[in-house]
Amino acid sequence: MTTLDTLRAADYVSWLDIHFARTMGRIANEQRPEVMLAAALASRAVRESHVCLDLQQLAREAAVRDGDGTVIAHNPWPTADRWLNSLQSSPLVTDGSGDTPLVLDAKGRLYLRRYWQHECDLAAAIGARAVAVDTNVEGSWMHATLDRLFEGNREGAGEVDWQRIAALLAAMRRLCVISGGPGTGKTYTVVKILALLVEMSLQRGERLPRIVLVAPTGKAAARLSESIRKAKVGLNTTEVVKAAISDSAATIHRCLGSIGGSATRFRHDASNPLNADVVLVDEASMVDVALMARLLDAVPAKARLILLGDKDQLASVEAGAVLGDICNTGAPRAYSHQLIDEISRLAGELLPRAGAAPAQTGIWDCIVQLTRSYRYAAGSGIGALARAINDGDVETTLKYLSDTSDGGVMRVDPAGEWTLSDTLRTSALAGFADYLHEDEPGKQLRLLERFRVLCAHRRGSGGVETMNGQVQEALREAGLIVPDESIYVGQPIMVRRNDYQVRLFNGDVGVVARDPQRSDARLVVFEGDEGALRWLAPSRLPPFETVFAMSIHKSQGSEFDEVAVVLPAQPSPVLTRELLYTAVTRSRRRLTIHATPEIIRYAVERRIERASGLRDRLW
Repeated sequence: MTTLDTLRAADYVSWLDIHFARTMGRIANEQRPEVMLAAALASRAVRESHVCLDLQQLAREAAVRDGDGTVIAHNPWPTADRWLNSLQSSPLVTDGSGDTPLVLDAKGRLYLRRYWQHECDLAAAIGARAVAVDTNVEGSWMHATLDRLFEGNREGAGEVDWQRIAALLAAMRRLCVISGGPGTGKTYTVVKILALLVEMSLQRGERLPRIVLVAPTGKAAARLSESIRKAKVGLNTTEVVKAAISDSAATIHRCLGSIGGSATRFRHDASNPLNADVVLVDEASMVDVALMARLLDAVPAKARLILLGDKDQLASVEAGAVLGDICNTGAPRAYSHQLIDEISRLAGELLPRAGAAPAQTGIWDCIVQLTRSYRYAAGSGIGALARAINDGDVETTLKYLSDTSDGGVMRVDPAGEWTLSDTLRTSALAGFADYLHEDEPGKQLRLLERFRVLCAHRRGSGGVETMNGQVQEALREAGLIVPDESIYVGQPIMVRRNDYQVRLFNGDVGVVARDPQRSDARLVVFEGDEGALRWLAPSRLPPFETVFAMSIHKSQGSEFDEVAVVLPAQPSPVLTRELLYTAVTRSRRRLTIHATPEIIRYAVERRIERASGLRDRLW
């Protein structure tokens, strides 16, 4: 059996993992090596974004490898039976009924107790909310209201209007989960849902609903606010209804009232719930299991909860893949007969009966998957490529990338390590030229969104730091920039940390410009509310970095006319189907992937596998 010292020497586990295991062992007088090993690996699992350690799966692995794929040891683990028997007899472990630091469930999943509790709480909250149904809706009123709010929808003959179905579900139920890829109209739909809920309250003679909008990051919250503000303008409803729809979003941490800047202690919880009737969570795929559990704990039982996101995008950085687990039924999609009957009563025959589930209600009746893309035309290579990647279809993915017709996508073999290829140099010079030739900062910010380099890694060859330096040098050689100081005119920068005092958030992008009052001074310009510009001195900014290139993780939620994706030359743990799909769907019009066919194959064939029991608890 591989020892903790062997794993530590190879950086497979950290000193923190080992310290946790040995400290727990001393407290409980438990020194069996297989138990110590499991405790350390359970700690490591959370750091690797898993909710738990799947012992059954791990015991089947023939070798343990480090982050670069190098084999540390062969046949490294105890047999599953030996491991489970030792853990079941350990004073460190119970099935959750005792107050122990580790919990072992019936399927051989080992949890740190706190994460087991988060998962249990979250599953219970989702399950309870999923069965709560509001049937006090008048059918003819609902039918007419939906016709008015969704009058612009033009689905083809026989197609289901999923946006309209989403609105109905949100009106009928305390939980509504809306998943869809870029351009499927998620924000367009949710604004109409909020209008419908406000109109329902007015129709019933009730007070206007208190609407709370949240997102996992400051950047996502600001983007949600702006999107709803714009979408409200075109709503076919009264000004009273528009005014009642909140367009002020906050981060989840700020909404819950983080105590002393803590990421785990909040002012709002079950004993002090949020003052809300509707809670909308945007970019839900980025929310980890611990934060989602705490959020649902603070949402009043009678409030409606709407989760909005793309289940196929990258999962949260922290432990869990909550939106993916919620949407992963493990079976073909089928609504219950009960739900179809209710929808037919309220708004006509919108859902086909073929394949309907038994007449019961549950979480399956709370989920809508938006599939029609309004961003990518029928012949769009980007849209077709994204679908092929999502399907895990390697051959079709490579076929689209090798197609010489102008479908907007192509693959280029990368240059040697630490070298900017001629193709990428040409793309960068063309992509950033208009932005750098423009003098007006507002136009610069808009032109900057035309092109971006996206990287899988932050460091190393082809990483964000390297690509930023190489692109900057190429632009300097072309005379487009003069990086003579640490901060220079034309430099695009991205904020790396939230700063609520200056209202800048992790991921916000600005441009360095000359101070209109002092030509020798520099200011950084950001887009403010409703298109206004904000001018800030560099000394007032939170930590930031140059952003000709950015990581694929940081690009979530952003869109660019053209994207150059740079993948590493060697297989890497971060290369997954979800990462590639996220990168591809950042582009509106043109996409170039700088990678070998072998690396693309490697990425498409690998999914993000997050060990978790949430899906089993829900489904």
